Amino acid sequence: MKKAILGLLLILGISCTKKEKVDTIVINANIYTVNDNFDKAEAFAIKDGKIVGVGTTAEIQAKYAATFINDAKGKTIVPGFIDAHCHFFGLGLQQQKVDLTDTKSFEEVVQRIIDFQKENNAAYITGRGWDQNDWEVKEFPTKDKLDELFPTTPIAIARIDGHALLVNQAAIDLAGITVKTPFSGGEILQKNGKLTGIFIDAPMDLIYATIPAPSKNENIEALKDAERICFDLGLTTVDDAGLSRETIQLIDSLQQAGALKMRIYAMISASDENIDYYAKKGIYKTDRLNVRSFKVYADGALGSRGAAMKKPYSDQHNHFGALVTPLEKLKEYAEKIAVTDFQMNTHAIGDSANFVMLKTYKEVLKGKKDSRWRIEHAQIVDVADFNYFENILPSVQPTHATSDMYWAQDRIGTERMKGAYAYKDLLNTYGKIALGTDFPVEKVSPLLTFYAAITRKDLNNFPENGFQMENALTREETLKGMTIWAAYSNFEEHEKGSIEVGKMADFIVLNKNIMEIEAAEIPTINVDETYVGGVKVK
Repeated sequence: MKKAILGLLLILGISCTKKEKVDTIVINANIYTVNDNFDKAEAFAIKDGKIVGVGTTAEIQAKYAATFINDAKGKTIVPGFIDAHCHFFGLGLQQQKVDLTDTKSFEEVVQRIIDFQKENNAAYITGRGWDQNDWEVKEFPTKDKLDELFPTTPIAIARIDGHALLVNQAAIDLAGITVKTPFSGGEILQKNGKLTGIFIDAPMDLIYATIPAPSKNENIEALKDAERICFDLGLTTVDDAGLSRETIQLIDSLQQAGALKMRIYAMISASDENIDYYAKKGIYKTDRLNVRSFKVYADGALGSRGAAMKKPYSDQHNHFGALVTPLEKLKEYAEKIAVTDFQMNTHAIGDSANFVMLKTYKEVLKGKKDSRWRIEHAQIVDVADFNYFENILPSVQPTHATSDMYWAQDRIGTERMKGAYAYKDLLNTYGKIALGTDFPVEKVSPLLTFYAAITRKDLNNFPENGFQMENALTREETLKGMTIWAAYSNFEEHEKGSIEVGKMADFIVLNKNIMEIEAAEIPTINVDETYVGGVKVK
C-alpha cells in the first residue's frame, strides 16, 4: 500500500515537473482572441509579459504551472483597446485648464471661466471644449463679455476640435495683433472693422506663441493624468497625433524609468526641422514607444468651416474653407518622407483636402504597396475619389459622425453627405480601417467608439434608425478596428492587437459581453481590469 502511494506521488511529481512555469494563467474566460479566424478561447498563459499559450482552461492548466492564477469566472476578455488617433498629451494638459465641454450656451462658458479663475487665479487663462453648434445661437461668440470681465487677464479658449480659438483683448494685445496683422492658412474674424476675438486654424499660432509654456513638472503630471484616464477605460496603446521632439523625449524618459506604462505610437508634428532630424536618426522603437510617423495638417475642421471643400459650403456661400498647410509644402513633406521608412499621417476633413492628399500620396509613393500612409479622419470624401483608398489606410473616429450629424448636412448639403463619415465604404476599399476617438475632441471612452460604429447613434438614441446605416460597421469589424487593425496601422500587428502566442499580454476584462449584449447596453459596460504586458494597471 505504501509503495502504491509512493508510486502515485512520484508519477504526480513527474507530471508536475513537466509543466512549463509561467507568471500567470488566465482561466474560465470568454475570450475573443481577434486572431485571423476570430477564434474564441477560455484561457491563456503569460510569461515575461507575453502570451505563451492559448486554449481551453483544461489545456492551459495541464500544460502550465503559474505563480498566479486569474480566474475570470466567465467574464469577457478582449485585446487591450488601441486608440488609432488621439491627443494623449493634450488630454493630460486639459486637466489643468478650464473644461468647456458640453456647454449649452456662451453664458455657461463664461461662468465656467469665472469659477475656474476663482479657484486658480491664473496669470493666463486657457481652456478647451466649447462648440457653438451645441448652443441655441449657433454662431461664433465674440470677446466682448470676456473683455468686460477680464480686462487685464489674457484668455484663450479653444473650440472642441482645436481649430478655432476665442481670445480676449488682453491676449490680442499681448500677441501684438491688430486688424492689419498679416496671416495665411485660416482666418482672423472681424466685424465692423474690429477683431471679434475668433482665430481659425493657422493664425491661432500667433496667440499660442505668447501663452506661457507648462513647466516640466506640469507636463509630467499631464502625461500621468492622461494615462490614468486611459487605463481606466481599457486603452493599452494610444496613437498621439502630433507631438514635439521634446515631448517624445520626455515620454521616453518616463517610460524607461518605469514612471509611464502606457504604450504610445508617436506621430511627430511635421516640420522641415523635425523631418530632417528623424530622417537622419531613423525609426525609434521600444516596447512602449514607437516613433515612426509624421502628423501633417492639410485643412481645418468642418465645425469651424475650416475644412477645405471642392465647392462652397452649403450654409455659407462663396466660402470653401482652406488648406492650413500650403499645397507646395504638403507635396514637399510627402516627397521628403517618401524616401524614408517613416509613415505620413495627414489630417484631411474636406473633400478637397482628401483629394489633394490622396493624389499626392499616390504620386510620391509610386506604387509602393505597404507604406501604410494614413489619411486621418477622411471625413468628407468625394464619391469619385474613394478608389484612391485602395493603397491608403483610412484612420477614422466613429463618434465624429454621431456628434456632427446634427449640423453636418447643413454645412455641405445632401449630395456631399453620400461620401461623409463613410466608414464601411472606406473599409471595403482598403480592406482594413483603424478606429480612434480624437480625444479630447470627443470623449475618451473606446466603448463609445464601439457603440457609435455599430449603431451610428448618439447616447440619446438619435437618430432612432441610425445615421446613414449603410456605413455602419459590424461588431467584429469594429473590434478589429480597435485592436488588430489599429495595431496594423502602427506596423505593430505582429506584437499586439490580438490574444495570440508571442504577442504582448495587453488585454482587458469586461463586465458584459460586448459582442452579444443589446447594443443600447454597450455604453454601460465597465472595464473591470486592464493589463499591459501581463501587469495589472487598473
